[in-house]
Amino acid sequence: MIDGAFLNRTLGTALVVLTCVVILDEWGLAGWASSGAAVAVLVVVALLAIKAHGSRAAFLIVALVLTAALALRVPDWLAIVQRGLGTAAFIAGFFTALSSLRSVAQTSPAIRATGRYLASQPPGRRYIALSSGGTMFALLLNYGAIALLGTLASASAKSEPDLEIRRIRTRRMLLAIQRGFVSTLPWSPMSFAVAISTAVIPGTAWSELVVPGLISSALLTTAGWALDRMFKPRRSGAPAEFKPEGTWRQLLPLGLLLVILVGLVSVLHFVTDIRVVGVVMPVVPAIALGWIILQTRSLRGTLSHIRHYVTEELPAYRLELVLLMMAGYIGTVGAALLLPLVTASGFDASGLPGWLVLAVLVWIVPIAGQIGMNPILCVTLLAPLIPSADQLGVNPTAIVVALTSGWALSGITSPFTATTLLIGSFAGVSAFEVGTRWNGIYFLVSAVLMTAWAIVFGLWTA
Repeated sequence: MIDGAFLNRTLGTALVVLTCVVILDEWGLAGWASSGAAVAVLVVVALLAIKAHGSRAAFLIVALVLTAALALRVPDWLAIVQRGLGTAAFIAGFFTALSSLRSVAQTSPAIRATGRYLASQPPGRRYIALSSGGTMFALLLNYGAIALLGTLASASAKSEPDLEIRRIRTRRMLLAIQRGFVSTLPWSPMSFAVAISTAVIPGTAWSELVVPGLISSALLTTAGWALDRMFKPRRSGAPAEFKPEGTWRQLLPLGLLLVILVGLVSVLHFVTDIRVVGVVMPVVPAIALGWIILQTRSLRGTLSHIRHYVTEELPAYRLELVLLMMAGYIGTVGAALLLPLVTASGFDASGLPGWLVLAVLVWIVPIAGQIGMNPILCVTLLAPLIPSADQLGVNPTAIVVALTSGWALSGITSPFTATTLLIGSFAGVSAFEVGTRWNGIYFLVSAVLMTAWAIVFGLWTA
């Protein structure tokens, strides 16, 4: 029987090696890196498979079955498999790089103080504070933003003695955090929505997406704030007094860190002309390392943190890694099998109006999320079926705007995504209730806004 500690050390080391190889490939520093990443990802998948069970094991089995079907039906199947392995390798490397910053941020007293300040705001400012905070924290912590702010929000709500008011307050706070998180998906260079969508849609880049993506984010944030104000419960009597823990200065460390992170990524992206996700992968761990050194102020403490991250924290993400990596691989391989079937059926999406295709893309991702389809799987599977931007008569970026908008909507409605599962766990309700009852009206309003925006942007930039 394989020793668990040895397996964790091996898996963590393999993920770090894989990330380094992917970075070399992204930066064009080694001709062998592309093939090396495919080999490294096979090692990582083999290590992940040892403890895979349930739905994760099913994903691995589906990947094997699709690979066998591809080998029987497609002559150049090896090239497609290598492309799928490359997608899985990138996802694993991107996840590993982002997790390094999450690891150090979660141990920072300054970050926790910022979270407590946001969670302790009075009712009139609480939603916008937590929604904005969810956006900022998401850039650093990814899903860890929901875990950190959700914990602090739940602790803050427990100070309310009235059970009904406490329940309402908890719901409003958690929804603000979740909606703030998903609002980063259409534009953040650290989001998988941007990374995957710009990779599968030719002729697109983050530099062209960031402005329309920020507008998508603003629409999502405004819709959430407006609905919170419209449907907030009215209570009789004098409102309770709230005294925030700290002052606005608590936000300065987080703001400074975000300026450094986004600024450095943007400058390197424009100077090197390397796609933004390729720049993010080495920059984020470098910032994390500098942050660790500042926190520990000793070589021993720094090495101890790195060792803990590689041998304990990274392996703990094995379930998420299997899901994300196999979603990317299955989508790539499955698309190669699906495309001939769609073509043989006579269906040709290129004959549809461009605005209609954009509208469908906004809705299809959250609808697929209702049946358990991960957005990575959905987007990689659909991408080859989407007519080219020239055929649709739209700017390629408009297609990415539609896909990332749908990705964000899936993040608030699908009962299978980490966002709804985490929010449900903090609130003590099911992810289905969070996605449909809590976010039902918000989804409809936001979906209409996102659809209209995608169409307007597509027609405007055509």
